Amino acid sequence: MVKIRLTRGGAKKRPFYHIIVTDSRSARDGRNIERVGFYNPVAQGAEKRVELDVERVKHWIGNGAQLTDKVAVLYKEAAKAATAA
Repeated sequence: MVKIRLTRGGAKKRPFYHIIVTDSRSARDGRNIERVGFYNPVAQGAEKRVELDVERVKHWIGNGAQLTDKVAVLYKEAAKAATAA
């Protein structure tokens, strides 16, 4: 099964996540199919908190990929921001 989920990066106490498309059996920070965005939970000032390629996510959902709970929340936030802009 293909999932759209987060993979962790960044330094200790400064997390940074890439939003990736991957096989559900692969490790959290293992091999991925495609990187579709990022999530920076500690963004400050002018830094972007969420960047997501909404069209690619729609493509993968159409092909049967499933979103994790956190990515679903980020997807709704990014889609709302895309329609407002």
